[in-house]
Amino acid sequence: MSDGDMLAARGLVKSYGGVRALDGADISLRGGEVHALVGENGAGKSTLVRILSGTVAPDDGTVLLAKEARTGGIAVVSQELSLFPDLTVRENLYPYRPPRRFGLLDRGAMDRAARPVLAELGLDVDPGMLLGELPLADQQLTEIARALLRRPEILVLDEPTSALSAAAVDRLEQVLRTLTGRGIAVLYVTHFLEEVMRFAQRVTVLRDGRVALAGARREDVDVPELVTAMLGSRPPQPVRRARTVAEGPPPVVLSEVSVPGRLADVTFTVRAGEVVGVAGVQGAGHLAALEVVCGRTAISAGRVDVGGRGLPRSLRAAVRAGVAFVPSDRKRYGLMAERMVWENATAVSWLALGRGGVLPSRTELVCRTADLTDRLRLRGGPYDIVARLSGGNQQKVVFAKWLATEPRIVVLDDPTRGVDVGVRAEMHRIVGELAAGGAAVLIASTDLAELTEVCDRVLVFVRGRIVGEVHGERLTEHALAVAVQSGLTRPG
Repeated sequence: MSDGDMLAARGLVKSYGGVRALDGADISLRGGEVHALVGENGAGKSTLVRILSGTVAPDDGTVLLAKEARTGGIAVVSQELSLFPDLTVRENLYPYRPPRRFGLLDRGAMDRAARPVLAELGLDVDPGMLLGELPLADQQLTEIARALLRRPEILVLDEPTSALSAAAVDRLEQVLRTLTGRGIAVLYVTHFLEEVMRFAQRVTVLRDGRVALAGARREDVDVPELVTAMLGSRPPQPVRRARTVAEGPPPVVLSEVSVPGRLADVTFTVRAGEVVGVAGVQGAGHLAALEVVCGRTAISAGRVDVGGRGLPRSLRAAVRAGVAFVPSDRKRYGLMAERMVWENATAVSWLALGRGGVLPSRTELVCRTADLTDRLRLRGGPYDIVARLSGGNQQKVVFAKWLATEPRIVVLDDPTRGVDVGVRAEMHRIVGELAAGGAAVLIASTDLAELTEVCDRVLVFVRGRIVGEVHGERLTEHALAVAVQSGLTRPG
């Protein structure tokens, strides 16, 4: 270990089954410093954090701790808050082994210990109030306070700002300065490269379980260099597209649309025969735009026209306007898992749109389903139970359900999430066929490569606004990643 290091990890290896999550990763954490850890989904960040915190043992490699770190330990604040909204702030601060006096909880001792920590974080709250009454930002700071009450020498913050407002992020910046001023080493895991440039003194990039950039000083790198480290030096591969966009009024029009806390003056159109992507980091507003088109989110200002029927007030109204919505969470929103394929595939066209009459024959519905499953090359018959199909075939059932409505507008939220490469290619083929058939397609994806493969153009969202558009020869994964992250660093 070097002087000043609180922790030094060397050659960490970890495999799950046949998948190597970490492949010889190194990292060091210094006292009084914020060290950012970044990488794409699946790069190995979570596995590294689990090993450093002691919740998972590595298959190989070593983790060395300075004497101070062995005494104070490591505290982790995870992305998913592990708090109890129905308990008080005090009870959340002391979930384990709270101070007692004569066998009873010593609330006075709890509050005396907590107040200076809360003050240090700028959190002015009554310890006796219910945690659920606090805004999300204060709940996040409460979890950090709980970690600090353990007096750790190393603090791991895993995506701490994924659901915070800009004002709350400013507060967190002050908190980080306070913590590093006390000599605490902070490992800051994030996908917001803006925050790396703003908060961190050093940055490590993981790619495919290996270190692609090791402890670089913040002043020595910029956003494009970080993106290259995350993605690798992949040569740009422009995708030539030859789709015909229909003339006439666009099926999707948003004009100066605002949604409190999510969208601000957003304007765009999607024409018939066009595939338009929306991209941004978590909370950027691109998913809110999809929800507006689908009738799932109300607007506070602006004008929306979907399918020539104005603003849909509900998902049912959107469906009647010709909208199909394929959600990212198929198990929660897209499927009736214990029902047969034919029941799922005809649910919207029959129950919501009434196609086939009040009581269509089962034979007719099964025949319709067979046509759809043939078109989608689904491995399974109309009478198969959906839960027994593979994940990829379940996703095809979701597509079948919406294709049965003969949609004019198709909204896709991460349509190939959790499916293999073969099914992904099938989904992309279907998207192309929908656009070729005259549908207007609007798609969001956490996989930027997917957007470059299927879209004619991609709108880049930052903090609820569209800050740019990538299209034509420039529409490559690298260029899109740079656009998303560079937009974050713009003033204002």
